[in-house]
Amino acid sequence: MKRQRSRVRAVLAAVLAAVCVGTAAPGQARAAGPGTYAFDPDATSVQGATANAEASELDEGVAYRSTIRRGEKLYYRVTLDDDSPAYVSAVAVPGDSGPVAYGDGITVSLRDLDDTRCGSQRATFGSGGYARPITAYASRMPKEGSTVCQQGGVYDVLVERESKATSDTAAWDLELRFLKEPRPRSGASLPTEGPESWPSAAPEPPAEKPQKRSGGAGYFEATGLESGQWKDAVEPGQTRFYRVPVDWGQQLHATARLSNSPDGTTEFVGNALTLSLDNPAGGNVADASLSYSGKPTTTSLRSLPPVAYRNRFASSAHVGAMRFAGWYYLSVSLSPELKQAYGGEPIPLELVVQVENDATESPYEEGGGVFGVTDRDKEMAREGQKAADAQEGGAMALVAATGIGLGSVLVLGLGAWTLLARRRAAQAPAAAADSSGPGGHRQPPPGGPPRQGW
Repeated sequence: MKRQRSRVRAVLAAVLAAVCVGTAAPGQARAAGPGTYAFDPDATSVQGATANAEASELDEGVAYRSTIRRGEKLYYRVTLDDDSPAYVSAVAVPGDSGPVAYGDGITVSLRDLDDTRCGSQRATFGSGGYARPITAYASRMPKEGSTVCQQGGVYDVLVERESKATSDTAAWDLELRFLKEPRPRSGASLPTEGPESWPSAAPEPPAEKPQKRSGGAGYFEATGLESGQWKDAVEPGQTRFYRVPVDWGQQLHATARLSNSPDGTTEFVGNALTLSLDNPAGGNVADASLSYSGKPTTTSLRSLPPVAYRNRFASSAHVGAMRFAGWYYLSVSLSPELKQAYGGEPIPLELVVQVENDATESPYEEGGGVFGVTDRDKEMAREGQKAADAQEGGAMALVAATGIGLGSVLVLGLGAWTLLARRRAAQAPAAAADSSGPGGHRQPPPGGPPRQGW
């Protein structure tokens, strides 16, 4: 009977917890001050090794957290198959670590055990010279006729940090992820050369009025956006994250507009804002920046080709990064120098996002996973949801499916307790008579406890 009471308590607690989770409004960003970064709460801690033979292995699709100090070269390991394109990304998060210099940043490379480099990417803070989250990735691409990095097996991931002598010595946090791209359809006729040209003219701005949409504090909390004009506000030293689903054949345009200073201050701050775009595998695509003198000012990402399989064969890195469909991540960072001239209050921001063209067929044999766009992704972009909102939604599935509100849940709980009490009363006389077997030993209930079944 004690076991039955415990089961009832557990069920009620789970349902009530789901109801409480569901009361949060979708698309709302958690408060995050300048320098604060929201890591994936399910990320696994892992320590980088200075000797590759001692490196910890990263599993596919799992988020990891690590740290790296100035001048360090840290190894991790992954296992690749013979024919899947593979990507390992690292987000470097200096936080409030102090000053950074021009050229400070990280390099991520993927290498075989003979130290042959398969692919690499370097990310820096650019000419802005202020700390903000930056991301880079390394890849292994199967190539017919090539013998470099083509065999399946164990590979090294090397993350290197470069910081000038004048930069802060505090450790940077790292967020690591290893992904494999699905195989192309068998027998599909796929291109082997990059695009020669694409429409480069910026489209007309959307006619709709700007809508409020608060960005998140990290890639995991990036707020969904669809085509339109969006209003937010960013504090000096803060980075806001957004994500846009871009399907095969679609072309993305993005513009950031920084508002004027309400008090009329006109002090010049160079590289005051950085607009960045990263692809679904965590690779940087393009950056744009602007200077600020208290007047309205605008910056846009360079012209990018429509998402296509052929882009991976382009010689240009920013074209090659537009190689698959999925969530593309926009981030907006404000220089902390703005605080000295304009104070610490958030500055109004407008984002103009335009996704053009109808979606074309996926080149993959099966579903693309993170390298594809689903109807659910489009819905989340329309509603301004984050990845965290999708996970929380799972906890509400039972309640939502039955249309039960909080009051109904409480009524059901009281009913369960009443039923349990009646059963106890009915079973008490029989239990007094039959509870003992030969020799006075109590007999166990038949069947034993029940089996326990993102």
